[in-house]
Amino acid sequence: MKKSVPLYMISDSVGETSLKLVNAVIAQFPSVDFDTTYRFPFTKDEEELQGILRDALKDGAIVVTTLVSDNLTNIVTAFAKKTGLQHIDFMTPFMEIIHQKTGVSPLQEAGVVHKLNQEYFDRVAAIEFAVKYDDGKDAKGFLDADIVLLGISRTSKTPLSMYLANHRLKVANLPLIPEVPIPEQIRQVPKEKIIGLIIDPEVQQKIRTSRLHSLGLAENSRYADLGRIKEEVDYAFSIYDELGAYVLDVTTKSIEEAATLINEHMDNYME
Repeated sequence: MKKSVPLYMISDSVGETSLKLVNAVIAQFPSVDFDTTYRFPFTKDEEELQGILRDALKDGAIVVTTLVSDNLTNIVTAFAKKTGLQHIDFMTPFMEIIHQKTGVSPLQEAGVVHKLNQEYFDRVAAIEFAVKYDDGKDAKGFLDADIVLLGISRTSKTPLSMYLANHRLKVANLPLIPEVPIPEQIRQVPKEKIIGLIIDPEVQQKIRTSRLHSLGLAENSRYADLGRIKEEVDYAFSIYDELGAYVLDVTTKSIEEAATLINEHMDNYME
């Protein structure tokens, strides 16, 4: 029979810090039952805190705190010392060491780690941009983009756009189809911002055949015809030559690898 240990997690903010640390610790004790776990986020009232501590003592619980307030921390420490309540403070010792080494006092402001900063807003804006201007939905996006991805169907344009957007880059992409002229706005984009994606035709054929199969469509479709794919690749090369695009072969590259090469190209361009 498993031994049971109640846990009380108290925080003056969201409480995610204590949850992650507690989960890391209890994972080391698979034979112990930690099913009785209580979370008390946004605990800032002294009377409320005292009530939680009394309940924890009655339950024989271990109390874990991530409180940044000295006053609240002192209340828990004094209560534990007086009653024998088992308590661990995940915040204060670490902050004290940093204070001793640097002479800088902590903010003692709950929830600082979760504040929305400019980096967060830039990332959200970039993701919204990538969604709005995916697959050439609106040609106006090409002029506002940090990066414009061009490529025939199934060259990872959308996944690459979203990955780069998560790094706060505004990306628009356009599928290249021989029968469809490219928008005039593309010709107004600085060539350094244009990335032309290329893939080996035989590899592309396998990808497209698999795609058709997953959709329950005929695998002998023109979409997966090798001759047609070679035509599309040749057309893509002609567009890249015309625009002076940076050409990236994605045949054997992961999204992360392709994104790294694009970032390196952009860094050189910015220099």
